[in-house]
Amino acid sequence: MKVSGFTFIRNAVKNDYPIVEAINSILPLCDEFIVAAGNSDDGTRELIEAIGSPKIKIIDTVWDDSLKDGGRVFAVETDKAFAAISADSDWAFYIQGDEAVHEQYHPLIKKEMEDALNKPNIEGLLFKYVHFYGSYDYYGDSRRWYRREIRLLKNIKGIHAYRDAQGFRLDNRKIKVKLIDAYIYHYGWAKPPHGLNNKIRNFNKFYHDDAWMEQNLPATYEFDYSNADKLVRFTGTHPAAMQKRITATNWNIDFDEKKLRSSMTFRRKFLQFVEKYTGWRISEYRNYEIVER
Repeated sequence: MKVSGFTFIRNAVKNDYPIVEAINSILPLCDEFIVAAGNSDDGTRELIEAIGSPKIKIIDTVWDDSLKDGGRVFAVETDKAFAAISADSDWAFYIQGDEAVHEQYHPLIKKEMEDALNKPNIEGLLFKYVHFYGSYDYYGDSRRWYRREIRLLKNIKGIHAYRDAQGFRLDNRKIKVKLIDAYIYHYGWAKPPHGLNNKIRNFNKFYHDDAWMEQNLPATYEFDYSNADKLVRFTGTHPAAMQKRITATNWNIDFDEKKLRSSMTFRRKFLQFVEKYTGWRISEYRNYEIVER
């Protein structure tokens, strides 16, 4: 069984993306790793090279910044990386630049790939998510955060990134997946206030034009943590690949969890109540078809 990892990245240093940690967190499971390195001006390519693994292959790309329809440029760059994996690979393991996998899940992930390898009804593996927010000590626990996404795909011709590359499609239909008991740790919102201000601006410029940016994110914009709805203190351990970054944390945020919940609308509180006691997330967006659990 051959496994190829793949990702895309641009200006990881400037935007404080833990891309090295993301790659290292799944590198032991991969026989090769493709990185689509965009036209950066902050030494991102050199950062990837410094990992020093013979498994890593870097392909240089140029982003089309005009593709602002729903963050389409992210999907285009993801597809470039996916297209570069070896033809004889059985699985393609996708990781984004602000995600990581805990090594405690490696044995389970490997077994799930082996078990599903010869099952044609399973085209991908669906992961659960933990979304860290504000700091490495809290995670979002509400409908504002997506619960699951595809991160392992069989190497099937016709698979392509969908919309802004949060997920994938096969010839424009939903991919058939098995839900596995492994988590992706998402660190994109684990930043100090000034870092989140920068993230919001840098992220939205790939979705909106200058007029929208000026109207909605003026120079005086300050990020508001209250839109999280509900945060829970994290009591587990982080991936080993993230430990050095977390140890170097130089900010501290202590959330008033009661105040956050009080800011929720009645509708969101009701939907959260239903999910808590039934497990049913009403009207959940699912860009996949679960065929096995």
